Amino acid sequence: MRIVGWAVTGLLVLGSLCALPASAQEEEKPSGLRLEVYGFAMVDTGYNFGTIDPDWFDVVRPTKLPSFDGEFGGEGRTFFGVRQSRFGLKSYAPTALGELKVHLEAELFGVGDDAGKTTFRLRHAFGELGQFGGGQTWSGFMDPDVFPNSIEYWGPSGMVLFRNAQIRWRPLQGMHEVHVSIESPGGSADLDKFAQSLELEGVTSRFPTPDLVAHYKYSGAFGHVQLAGILRYLKWDDLGTDAMDLSGDAVGWGVNLSSNIKFPWKKALLRLQVVYGSAIENYMNDAGADIAVKTNPESATRPLEGQALDVLGTVAFLDLTWAPWLTSTLGHSYVDVRNSNGQGDTAFSAGHYALANVLFHPTEDFLLGPEVQWGQRRNHRGGYVYDDFRVQFSMKYSFNHLFRFKTEE
Repeated sequence: MRIVGWAVTGLLVLGSLCALPASAQEEEKPSGLRLEVYGFAMVDTGYNFGTIDPDWFDVVRPTKLPSFDGEFGGEGRTFFGVRQSRFGLKSYAPTALGELKVHLEAELFGVGDDAGKTTFRLRHAFGELGQFGGGQTWSGFMDPDVFPNSIEYWGPSGMVLFRNAQIRWRPLQGMHEVHVSIESPGGSADLDKFAQSLELEGVTSRFPTPDLVAHYKYSGAFGHVQLAGILRYLKWDDLGTDAMDLSGDAVGWGVNLSSNIKFPWKKALLRLQVVYGSAIENYMNDAGADIAVKTNPESATRPLEGQALDVLGTVAFLDLTWAPWLTSTLGHSYVDVRNSNGQGDTAFSAGHYALANVLFHPTEDFLLGPEVQWGQRRNHRGGYVYDDFRVQFSMKYSFNHLFRFKTEE
């Protein structure tokens, strides 16, 4: 928590030093019935000097790197893919209660049961009218502006990155934003070496309440600062018939401080985040399980228990605009999980993520360029560390068209 305190103090001081009074005149906002159609076709190719789980061949995910030598075969692989390609619609319609906004977006990057496939995947399905909105979009615990200007798809491992089904209320919007939402609960458990244990047969998860999320965001000429919090409740029930009752529960919580800080030289943008909490791993971009088995040898009736895992994540990336046609990005992210005593030696413990790129923008809707990437996985015990180095080259062709419609008065 001391790290979080230092980060809060540093960001607030830096923000106050950089803050400038906002312009009294705001740009005129578009109005009327409108439909925005946007997206891009993108091709990625590269060479992985190391190896990774084949389902994640075209991204850098420390949790998917080998946990022991030879787990995924030999090193050195070339990859191609178009899975980042995306299509989206945004509709804006004036009503008596304010502007009705609807956002639909999909891409071709398969996850879950479709991991490794090029297939349809819903990203956003969200509507908003006035102060209230509902559907699937970025969690209020997340700051999407922390994501760097990179071509690697998955992004910083220590970043809060989660699209979630939710109902939200934003009583303040603009320079001062207040967001409160109830969001779909979920989580994952690491049974590891106890996965086949007879004692754990019949243990199932349950989520009695939605996750409660809130954030405050201040935006100004310097950029923005956002402070977010989350509170959640997780349970697991023992449906078995033996004498041992392994039911349990845990309270998950987290605090996420993030910022974008603008600098005049080279139009630089510094993206920062530090997050700390317990049982919030499924909100993290790449951090493993929320709950793990904890051994309790002193108890005959409860030799095993569930333990909420603490997690720390950091993000620091610098985006530079050298010219309208040339940008570059470099930075680092880190995630650290405090493992339980019941997790195996090969359980994920910590991950590093870093990259640097030079991207060319011949036109506003076309970019291409190379990127160097590094990921590292550290195991819970045994000192095993795996480093993965990659070189990626991508080409991205974007489109964005706004259609305006006249309405009868």
